[in-house]
Amino acid sequence: MTRRKGPYSREFKDEAVRMVLDGDRPVSHIARELGIHDTTLHNWVTAWRREHGSAAPGESSRTAGRSDREAELERENRKLREEVAFLKKAGRLLRGRESVTARYELIDAEKANHTVWDMCQWLAVSRSGFYEWRSRPASATAERRELLKAQIIDIFTGHLEAYGYRRVHAELCRRGVRVSPETVRSLMRGLGLVACRPARWRPVTTDADARHRIPDLVRRNFTADAPGTTFVGDVTYIPTWEGFLYLATVIDCCTKKVVGWAMADHFRTPLLEAAMDMAAVNVEITELAIFHSDRGSNYTSEAFGGKLAAMGIRQSVGRTGVCWDNAMAESFFSALKNEWLNRFTFTTRAKARRQVVRYIEGFYNRRRLHSGLGYQTPQEVEDQYLTRKATA
Repeated sequence: MTRRKGPYSREFKDEAVRMVLDGDRPVSHIARELGIHDTTLHNWVTAWRREHGSAAPGESSRTAGRSDREAELERENRKLREEVAFLKKAGRLLRGRESVTARYELIDAEKANHTVWDMCQWLAVSRSGFYEWRSRPASATAERRELLKAQIIDIFTGHLEAYGYRRVHAELCRRGVRVSPETVRSLMRGLGLVACRPARWRPVTTDADARHRIPDLVRRNFTADAPGTTFVGDVTYIPTWEGFLYLATVIDCCTKKVVGWAMADHFRTPLLEAAMDMAAVNVEITELAIFHSDRGSNYTSEAFGGKLAAMGIRQSVGRTGVCWDNAMAESFFSALKNEWLNRFTFTTRAKARRQVVRYIEGFYNRRRLHSGLGYQTPQEVEDQYLTRKATA
């Protein structure tokens, strides 16, 4: 965000100070939201407190005409409310850590919202001790934690902000950094880094066709010993202002790689066939390979069944309305939408298509660590298999 430059009106300054004094967000967050430097906002708050105490702008006019005793009682009540709010927040942030260093760290973090004198009094520590602590050189542990924070932020932002602490920890290990998962979890919580969360609702594209009795050859075992032996597939749709964009995928159960995909403004059988054609180009399909899907009418159609038979692939389907029977394909669509597509509003199908390709080919297949692969990428697993096969 481009920062605003002064001069600032009195009304703007008053509103900015009110947001700090009335809320519980850090000054840096409010300053970023308003497009000003956090030091500037901190100076405004400090100047206001020096002149008016802790009252927010506009509050002093309400006390006009009252006696000195009433004004004093109001200030005392306000100070008590401020103390209670601070101690309540301190209880959440300290989480049972009663060390003096932890309290100093909290005071340092909140010094823009309360005076150091008040906070030292509320937390029963000395001001001289706090200032002496601040003047000390950072310990080796503190320096390492700051380095870890920088690396965690780099990993989190570099992977679409989709990684939770487990994947961040796995990526740190891949970089040769030795750290416990709980330390990563704690640092991410302190940095406010929260991975994308699942959506509450998923549209349904399955319309069962009871005329076709196709067995379930997979039975929820979404693993394979070699690429090209077992595939899963599904169809989802992405809303745009032009209408839905339908996406069909084919995923290899050995490498978890999306080896085939196709998109169109419909989800008729040719869409599914196009995804299978791409899979046949990207991976060598073995004899008697299996393709597993849900029991949608297009997947159970005679045309698609003939396509698989011509490719030498056996067809397998799960039960109607039981998402766990095709959980691997469902899981990919959940990741695609929650980690990436839900951030956008697409005006055209072409724009949605570009973002789908960016996620599949630029991130999921080649960069995203997969927990089912021991936190390796699908491309790494495929390359390892091909290397072993070539040297065998």
